[in-house]
Amino acid sequence: MIGVIVPVHNEEQRLEECIESLLAAAFHQDLDREEVRILIVLDDCTDTSLDIAQAYGVWTLSCTHRNVGKTRAQGAEHLLAADARWLAFTDADSVVPDSWLVEQIRFNADAVCGLVEVNDWSEHSERVRERYHANYHPVEGHRHIHGANLGVSSAAYRKAGGFQALPAHEDVQLVADLERSGARIMWTAGNPVTTSARQHCRCREGFGDYLKSLAG
Repeated sequence: MIGVIVPVHNEEQRLEECIESLLAAAFHQDLDREEVRILIVLDDCTDTSLDIAQAYGVWTLSCTHRNVGKTRAQGAEHLLAADARWLAFTDADSVVPDSWLVEQIRFNADAVCGLVEVNDWSEHSERVRERYHANYHPVEGHRHIHGANLGVSSAAYRKAGGFQALPAHEDVQLVADLERSGARIMWTAGNPVTTSARQHCRCREGFGDYLKSLAG
């Protein structure tokens, strides 16, 4: 079984599109009907995110961590307990391609670090967009790390110790722990995930704050 974990904090505006893209990836014909479980981990949500997730029939789990590291870790443990062999992670403001899971599995690696593409720069100046692209290298062998496009085998995840209880950069820490544990990591430029560049971000020191820092 393949498990997909999406941490959510009040994402009623974007969650539907995210889940629909994950369902398309989950039913890709090249997965040969392998079971895929999508788990929406609702962290202190006060909007209709739970109702949206339940309407799609995906798994849900509620918590009040307000800590993305803890939230991802709890979701991972839930799916590991259900015997997931592979864990894929994305964010609620992101849309994955149909081949997302298929390609992660095909690499036959311990972990896969993918790229993101911003779909709308309207909340930012041209200066921010230019600075972002000047520092972003969408090539094979890149070293970018995004919680919105990350996959890891269950064995490698356990060996690395899983996500740490960090309020930000939990993805970077996990990849560092994977490297220290000897994991074979694929740094791919294929299969990018589309993500938002919103200024009202959910996670301090995350992707949104990074974009805002480029305005200075």
